[in-house]
Amino acid sequence: MAESRHNPTKLDGQIERVVFRNEENGFCVLRVKVRGHKELVTVTGTVPTINSGEWMAADGEWFTDPRHGPQFKAAQMRMSKPDTLEGIEKYLGSGLIKGIGKEYAARLVKTFGRDVFDVIENSSGKLLKVEGIGQLRKDRIKLAWDEQKSVRQIMAFLFSHGVSTTRAFRIHKKYGDKAIEIVQRDPYCLSRDIRGIGFLIADQIAMRLGIAKDSDLRARAGLEFVLGELTSSGHCAYIRNDLLSRTAELLKIDLVIIERALDHSLENERLIQRANSKGEDLIYLPKLYSAEIDLAKRLQLLGNGRHPCPSIDFEKALVWVQKKSGIELAAAQRTALKTAVESKVMIITGGPGVGKTTLVNSVLMVLKAKKLRVALCAPTGRAAKRMAETTGMEAKTIHRLLQYNPGTGNFVHDAENPLECDVLIVDESSMIDIVLASQLAAAVPLHAALIVVGDSDQLPSVGPGCVLRDIIQSKKIPVAHLNEVFRQAATSRIITNAHRINQGQMPEFPETQETSDCYFVESDDPAKAVDLLGKLISQSIPKKFRFNPLEEIQILTPMQKGELGARNLNQTLQQLLNPRGDEVERFGYVYRTGDKVMQTENDYDKEVYNGDIGRIAKIDSEATELIVDFDGRKVVYDFRELDELILSYAITIHKSQGSEYPCVIIPLHTQHYVLLQRSLIYTALTRAKKLVILLGTKKALNLAVTRAESRERTTTLSERLKEYL
Repeated sequence: MAESRHNPTKLDGQIERVVFRNEENGFCVLRVKVRGHKELVTVTGTVPTINSGEWMAADGEWFTDPRHGPQFKAAQMRMSKPDTLEGIEKYLGSGLIKGIGKEYAARLVKTFGRDVFDVIENSSGKLLKVEGIGQLRKDRIKLAWDEQKSVRQIMAFLFSHGVSTTRAFRIHKKYGDKAIEIVQRDPYCLSRDIRGIGFLIADQIAMRLGIAKDSDLRARAGLEFVLGELTSSGHCAYIRNDLLSRTAELLKIDLVIIERALDHSLENERLIQRANSKGEDLIYLPKLYSAEIDLAKRLQLLGNGRHPCPSIDFEKALVWVQKKSGIELAAAQRTALKTAVESKVMIITGGPGVGKTTLVNSVLMVLKAKKLRVALCAPTGRAAKRMAETTGMEAKTIHRLLQYNPGTGNFVHDAENPLECDVLIVDESSMIDIVLASQLAAAVPLHAALIVVGDSDQLPSVGPGCVLRDIIQSKKIPVAHLNEVFRQAATSRIITNAHRINQGQMPEFPETQETSDCYFVESDDPAKAVDLLGKLISQSIPKKFRFNPLEEIQILTPMQKGELGARNLNQTLQQLLNPRGDEVERFGYVYRTGDKVMQTENDYDKEVYNGDIGRIAKIDSEATELIVDFDGRKVVYDFRELDELILSYAITIHKSQGSEYPCVIIPLHTQHYVLLQRSLIYTALTRAKKLVILLGTKKALNLAVTRAESRERTTTLSERLKEYL
């Protein structure tokens, strides 16, 4: 055998166990039963799919690992279904097919022997003969078999083109059995439609399929990709010449080809070009162009006519409200209350501690006294929950209020089927992007009033647009600016520092030994800051302030990457706060029972939305499912869908919008330089209810406070409002 370790050779056998598999690149370590070998043989190599029980034929060579002894390093591996009864049982019981665990695998093999694969594929009705398999389980087994067969074909296709196979499930979910045919026709559809597959991966497949570097198909796909990336950064449109030059730089092809591609996309209305008020040609994705126009027109329609509140004696109502609530409203609040019961559409804006909640509750008292139907909503589950707590009324997320219809792919409530309410009050409106704002406004009945509440100094929405700021800037809709910080709120350093930051002033922190609700902890070295943060969250804060590390403390960081970025902090804190339990590794993350996780995209089928935070309640390896508890609601994820979830011990400040936490820790370091700006630090600070600790360098803090807005967004909603109102 010593000689064979130096020469290419062949090896075949049955896979007993998959010791390790990297989902991203297909590398695996296998234990294989090989004829002529007493012990199991360790085989390493890369393959698109692998399961226990399969028969493997490999070309490669033997070598001796210093720690693990003789191994076979496969240059190529070919898999086939097992033909021994033992192998078939192992294969079926490996978790490959939902509905068949080890127990049912044994029953199936006992009943059908070597014919079991043919039975499942071509005569699934016979499965009903097996004890414990009824119609429902039979249908599930057949569906899972067909799905895994198709997914494995897609995986093999991707693998042959040098691409990670982890997204095969999503590709199958999107395109079904025609997946390979669709991808071969236009590989760039992957970057448009499949989460986790960017343009560069789609481009790699296109090159291997023989699509020319300077082809029109590639140029058109590149344009849409670049514009899509810009809208992900918040833009609703982009200047034509800048878009052309960015695309040419990415694709490394002649500008003439890009211009031709743009003209073709404009002719086919895949993109839209319009000049703005400065005379610049802007390029829009059609969805965003329509959203701006539709929102402006709808606000104009809603603003017409009489307020649904019957005419009232305002002074009398004011006295009644103040007496009933026991609160004397400030001058700005009184003016705002008057506007709220007279205007069909209005904005209430202001920072923390200025009385927005008191004002909203005063408005609700008047509206309820007049027997009006009032609906309350906010962009996130946490914001809606907080709104319900402060008003004593039911509040829903915007998505749940509008009710998604999976059949049509649209919301149930729209202009044709409006909401049943006389007044709609929307909180945390700075978070709402242009598309959702347009969909929400469309669903407000024309007779109803719309009250939009938010803090325009917070970060704008994660999605495209700057809706709240643009509406205020247009000066076409009544705006109540609340800016007086009330005496009780002024005792909180969180609130006074938030206002200082908003005015471009450095926050103030307590002297040594002085108690406060806002502290700064100096730490120049990022690595030491990570250690210090761990001690704060696991020891110091729980001991001194009695906060539960998992339930009540939230880390808010400017970015994902870097030592003090969310990704690294999550791995550190997972080991510190939740080191043991059932776990599964997918997409570069370890998911463990008890982990805090966040949903990263809207999943209408599951009714969970971008930014929702929950805890992993259960991991079922046999069913390849994970269950997350979102505030008492259990949601099931297939292991192949776990790219929708990220650990959330630490989250980015952007993702924290609309939420509040008892205690917030904010790491700030000059390695966050690119993202440091005033609205970012202001938003982070205002997420805390009782305690804030900033951790890092004063230089980074000063940088954030002095940079008012590093990146303006290209939007034209303000222009549209001036045009239509």
